Amino acid sequence: MGDIHQFLLVFDHRQGRLVSEQDFGLDDRAALLAYETEERAARGADHIEVVLVGSDSIDTVRITHANYFDVPVGSSRFLAGI
Repeated sequence: MGDIHQFLLVFDHRQGRLVSEQDFGLDDRAALLAYETEERAARGADHIEVVLVGSDSIDTVRITHANYFDVPVGSSRFLAGI
């Protein structure tokens, strides 16, 4: 297994789209600080979802968290038949 990178996603449910995607690489501390900052900024905005995901790559995140990206979950060949 490779190194785990940290990806910060901010999704706006009103707009129905990902409004921010940041790759912090292996810098867990910077990722956590950015996550806390985004969470604080989104406080009271129920339509904003802030997620910090650890993964080997953004490609994996696009599969495991497909609902945050433009690709519908059902169209993923990895999730077909589920």
